[in-house]
Amino acid sequence: MRVAENLNAALHGLLDDDPTAYVLGEDILDPYGGAFKVTKGLSSRFPGRVIGTPISEGALTGVAAGLALTGNTAVAEIMFGDFVTLAFDQLCNFAAKSVSMYGGRLPLRMVVRCPTGGGRGYGPTHSQSLQKHFVGMPGLSLYEMSPFHDNRAVLAAMLERCEPCVFFEDKILYTRPMGRVDPPFLLRRDGDLAVVDIRDSTERPDCVVIAPGGMAHRVLAAMRSLLVEQEICTRLLVPSRLYPLDADALLPHLADVVVVAEESTAGGTWGSEVAHLLHARVWERLRGPVRLVHSRAAVIPTAAHLENEVLVGESTIHRAVREALRG
Repeated sequence: MRVAENLNAALHGLLDDDPTAYVLGEDILDPYGGAFKVTKGLSSRFPGRVIGTPISEGALTGVAAGLALTGNTAVAEIMFGDFVTLAFDQLCNFAAKSVSMYGGRLPLRMVVRCPTGGGRGYGPTHSQSLQKHFVGMPGLSLYEMSPFHDNRAVLAAMLERCEPCVFFEDKILYTRPMGRVDPPFLLRRDGDLAVVDIRDSTERPDCVVIAPGGMAHRVLAAMRSLLVEQEICTRLLVPSRLYPLDADALLPHLADVVVVAEESTAGGTWGSEVAHLLHARVWERLRGPVRLVHSRAAVIPTAAHLENEVLVGESTIHRAVREALRG
């Protein structure tokens, strides 16, 4: 099953199981079924609870928050995650605060889906990874789609938090298969955490790379080249929930060299938050500070060869791991 198909099945399951659940967004109705076909079939099967909206991210997010505030479940789709900036006020000043500003804890079952990231040649305003702008907002949880996490379980985990969640979906994952890791790697799960190691290896890895789901395939490619060319053993850790991060869950899987890779530009990032949490817990165990890997501080070009120069890729991660090991 492809990642997009898995997510589509998760949305079907949510609407089937929860009669109070609604899905809202632009162009999500059949026969179009959304820009990336994730909502395909939903409006035909649940016509009263799948709502096509005008082109206003602020309005559709506000309606979703209102539905959640009155006891319903709401999943809002932002067609391109870049435009979640237009809904920032609804998320920051309304939804996130509504959980706790009325004199007691108020459950708010709301998910805002954001197709995000580059790699498709969509250009400067349709290719960004804006996760860092939402890190640290009280009452708002952040998740990222992963080929290693079943979306039905992730969706359930978000809704069980009873607070607004933003779900970042790296667009390049939609057509990739779920759960597949090619030899010599082995995928295992430790709660929320996906762990990818070299198959049958009993040695402690030389380096651990922590990355969100959208970076996983690039990290795996770098792990393969590091193993083949340099005999460097690397482990990949992929959490489903980015914030608040369960840093303690990472600790049993760490080596003394740690790299965090993400597609955003540097400065106030999720990776910085991960490094801060790890430094507070295991500074004495690390060979050096956690090394952060980001895309270049530039707008994202449309031309493929220029886009590749800006975004984090296999070679970027390969180089960062080698530099970290050299100290």
